[in-house]
Amino acid sequence: MMVSPQASFSPPPNSVPIAETREAIVRFEGVEKAFNSTNGPVIAVRDLNLSVYRGEILTVVGPSGCGKSTILNMTAGLFAPTNGTVRYAGDKVDGPNRKTGYMTQKDHLLPWRTVEDNISVPLEIRGWDRKKRANRIAELTQLVGLAGFEKAYPSQLSGGMRKRTALARLLAYDPETLLLDEPFAALDPQLRAKMQSELVRLCRTMAKTVIFVTHDLDEAVALGDRCAVFTPRPGTIREIVDVPLPSDRNILRLRNNETFTKLAARLWDIIVPEEGEGL
Repeated sequence: MMVSPQASFSPPPNSVPIAETREAIVRFEGVEKAFNSTNGPVIAVRDLNLSVYRGEILTVVGPSGCGKSTILNMTAGLFAPTNGTVRYAGDKVDGPNRKTGYMTQKDHLLPWRTVEDNISVPLEIRGWDRKKRANRIAELTQLVGLAGFEKAYPSQLSGGMRKRTALARLLAYDPETLLLDEPFAALDPQLRAKMQSELVRLCRTMAKTVIFVTHDLDEAVALGDRCAVFTPRPGTIREIVDVPLPSDRNILRLRNNETFTKLAARLWDIIVPEEGEGL
């Protein structure tokens, strides 16, 4: 399958360079993952070699069923690879990885708890006293734009506020690396762009590493420092595309950015031939 040549454009000022000398916080080394089914083993990913650098936002795109969520689960230590090794900060991941935090499409807020009490959950698990929890919750609600809604219940919140609450709860745990599986997929385009902006701002401010799975190619470019493009199942890396946009990019204004539009088109050119095979 031929892939169209990469579009030519120059990195703008303040773009984020992705150098091989940067520290890799996550490494997949020859990873394969197979699952049992009634029809025999199903190989989700095969021959996966990928490094995720500390402090970067790596977006992951590819056809449905190509193993994108599988790599998040292996990074989190929810299950082990069938073959190969997943490493975190140089150590083999062989159990729950407490340096990571996971956020999915569903916010999983506890309906009987207020915003502040939902955010408090990981702090309670850690045994923080009431005063220390209150101080941290106050910082986080201010950080994610929920000040004034601390006493509200999930049923009283908009979709965006629910996502902000879930994000604040994730940050309360203070993981080094955020594993995000299409967390904004259910939001309308305007609200999604606002949440994308919040995510980038928070991750830059707090120096978080992010692996962000999405089916939305515009989102992949808007958020990513790099984008890993997967092949159909069994998934492996077809190409890694650098995203030479400023680290402080204005996501709400990217629609008119020539680099953004060219990169989104490039991802489309890579993925669509794969999905159209045999047609």
